[in-house]
Amino acid sequence: MEHHYRLGVSWQGNRGGGTTGYRDYGRDVLVRATGKPDLLASADPAFRGDAGRWNPEEMLLAALSQCHLLSYLHSAVRHGVVVTAYVDEPVATMSQSGHGGRFTDVLLRPQVTIADPALAETAQAIHAEAAANCFIAASVNFPVRHEPAVLVG
Repeated sequence: MEHHYRLGVSWQGNRGGGTTGYRDYGRDVLVRATGKPDLLASADPAFRGDAGRWNPEEMLLAALSQCHLLSYLHSAVRHGVVVTAYVDEPVATMSQSGHGGRFTDVLLRPQVTIADPALAETAQAIHAEAAANCFIAASVNFPVRHEPAVLVG
């Protein structure tokens, strides 16, 4: 089965002279999808972008974190673990070399709160299953590591 995704991405950084020089244009981008709020994006501030807008590196990290979260919740249901809260503070490292660069590491740090203390070991173990089921993590060529914590509440 295939799934298809469609976006509209438009550059909004023409200051009148287009790309006549590296400092002559803005990096502002508008990302749109039917039926969803617009996403204001830009480059990372290190690359002359607007710090008040999402950059592609942040969006990739967010996609990896959200994918693991959704995969984890699915696994939790399958294993009878009742999750009452889930937060993550993921971090990523990108290495730049000349004009190119690549992500070298992502660390997801999910903190999951569950209802039943007897299922704490299961709740911890299913992070591996969730990681294996995450479509986004399976699509990248760098490690996506996990440091999960399970709380009972």
